[in-house]
Amino acid sequence: MKQVVQNYKTGELAVLDVPVPGCKPGGVLVRSAYSLISTGTELMKVSEAGMSMLGKARSRPDQVAKVMQSVATNGVPATYRKVMGKLDSYTPLGYSLCGVVEQVGAGIDEVKVGDLVACAGNEHALHAELNWVPKNLYARVPDGLAPRHAAFGTVGSIAMQGVRQGEPQLGEVALVVGLGLIGQLVVQLLTASGVRVVGADPDPVRCELAERLGAAACGDPASAAVESAVAELTGGHGVDQVYLAAGGGSNQPVELAARLCRDRGRVVDIGKCRLDLPWNAYYEKELDVRFSRSYGPGRYDPEYELQGRDYPIGYVRWTERRNLACFLDLLARGSVDVEPLISHVAAFDDAVETYRRLKDGDLKAVAVLFRYPEQKEEAGEAGEAQAPAVAVPAVRRGGGASAPARSAKAPVRLAFVGAGNYATSMLLPHLAQRDGVELSTVVTTTALSAANAQRKFGFAGATTDLDAVLGDPSVDAVFVVTRHSSHAELTRKALLAGKAVFVEKPLALTEDELANVLTAVEESGNDRLQVGFNRRFAPLLQEARTRFGPRTGPASLRYLVNAGRLQQGSWYLQQGTEGSRFAGEGGHFIDTASWLLQADPVSVYAVAASGNEDLQVVLRYPDGSTATISYVTTGSPGFPKETLDLVADGKVLRLDDFVRASVYGRKRWASSRLPKARDKGQSAELAAFVRAVRTGGPMPVPLESLVATTAATLAVQTGLAAGAPVTLAGPR
Repeated sequence: MKQVVQNYKTGELAVLDVPVPGCKPGGVLVRSAYSLISTGTELMKVSEAGMSMLGKARSRPDQVAKVMQSVATNGVPATYRKVMGKLDSYTPLGYSLCGVVEQVGAGIDEVKVGDLVACAGNEHALHAELNWVPKNLYARVPDGLAPRHAAFGTVGSIAMQGVRQGEPQLGEVALVVGLGLIGQLVVQLLTASGVRVVGADPDPVRCELAERLGAAACGDPASAAVESAVAELTGGHGVDQVYLAAGGGSNQPVELAARLCRDRGRVVDIGKCRLDLPWNAYYEKELDVRFSRSYGPGRYDPEYELQGRDYPIGYVRWTERRNLACFLDLLARGSVDVEPLISHVAAFDDAVETYRRLKDGDLKAVAVLFRYPEQKEEAGEAGEAQAPAVAVPAVRRGGGASAPARSAKAPVRLAFVGAGNYATSMLLPHLAQRDGVELSTVVTTTALSAANAQRKFGFAGATTDLDAVLGDPSVDAVFVVTRHSSHAELTRKALLAGKAVFVEKPLALTEDELANVLTAVEESGNDRLQVGFNRRFAPLLQEARTRFGPRTGPASLRYLVNAGRLQQGSWYLQQGTEGSRFAGEGGHFIDTASWLLQADPVSVYAVAASGNEDLQVVLRYPDGSTATISYVTTGSPGFPKETLDLVADGKVLRLDDFVRASVYGRKRWASSRLPKARDKGQSAELAAFVRAVRTGGPMPVPLESLVATTAATLAVQTGLAAGAPVTLAGPR
């Protein structure tokens, strides 16, 4: 299928051939009929992409702050790879469309194949021939409503949410600053609510359009016309509400709002304009400044948007989806008219040229639609214009061949399932440069991420069909680099297909998932499995362990992980589906401790701090050694992320965030204080895995150790729930 994309590094726009997205449970696959270009938000994104790197940095200081924090945590080389990888990727455009349901995912029963739906979301309602859309981001189109009008559903919801934030009352007077697409819709919604509207925009064409659509008067904000109209309609008191629907760097809109708003009036920010509030003016009138967050309640909440968990109507009357359905109803009943807003309808294949003309100013437009190939042109279209016990499962290998026969000279052919941040910044750059490796196929559920990975790293193919890859006899190994909840099932399938498997941590989120993986090993005889516990491969830590030497007595190990807080909206916070944060990350630190102590733990005791995610995890080992992992989220971001001390036999090993290491014994050894880069072992781990696949030799880490680490990680949650130590029982 085809999709409109942009490279944020170069500014390149393209209509790209990408795989068809899979139809996942909880949503529907929609074939686009019309999608709407946001001449405000999208053109701003397109313009930013054309800026220099300095210009991009100036326009997004929030992203610059994130980069600086990443440098402090991960070092310059890793941060540079991550940032450049993200910049030099195709990103999608679009967030408002109408289309026909082509496939229905499990758990969906309110729409069927063939239904017309309006869809929302900058990850799901893209300028693409097909989109997978989750339940709460689409609404059925009322009978008789034209598809090209229903394509306005998302921007209509944005305007509607802004109006709701203003709480308009019958007979009030409102000022709408900015009469672009959103502003024109706000004018109509206010008029339909019994509010008299004054519009302000420097473009006389837009002012005339707003007056035709119901505004009482409109004019240039720099002229006296707007102020005169407000004085006449309000008896000199000022408007009850001001809606800021303008963009750009001028502070004029907020100053105009202060001047023309009545005492204790309401100012609602819908657009993205400068907000240097003149303090005296806003203070003296005690103005109520409100922000309108996109389409409505539910926005940026992954449980609502991705998992389909609705808010009770008695507590949240208007959600994203209810706003969308309400706006479609207003369109169907004629209370809002979007036909006069349509300046141009372009064929989808002409998308790049259309964006160019909009950016250059050749095409003056309020709203532009893309019409998709299978959609016939409609009449009226505009052209120009206790202590519990956790059993560690036994590893039983079946009678099948552990390592399939292959030519040692043939390249190792790898397939990737998932191509997110970690895969593209920490794994694929190492593999793409490695001799004797061929990147065969990348599989993702979203088409564009597969196409990006194929372009950047040279995959021979890209698809959303996992079964086709697992059934390909030429693929030697499969990398599972998806969200945590899918790791165990994808690993199980790949093992049963006879593939060597590299799965990023965690291997499993539950004991049942771990058991299912081991059942696949037993049934298939395929034990070719590696989990991405990379720290034991870190050159600095390996050298420090060698310098420390063998030990004779029990050891005490302390591992401080200054994990930091997650950003709101991170999928790591979706504990209902993705497990706790420690369940996802903790295996790294348990594996490192077990490797240093050369044994697997026999018990786990975990205590959580009250009110946050901070954990203290104590592991006990067969020889009496202990390891304490302090996993904290409340520390300073300026402190190193990982520090480790190992004490035994009169010696101390110290690791400082994979930047420096030292060993104190009869003689002191210290590493260089200026390493080339913070190396956490990914490259060495991948080399070991590829070598094992090529030669048929043993996997880099014994399967028994991977299972023991996973069981110990899972036991942390069991221990927290029981409030007691957990014994790791022998194999069952």
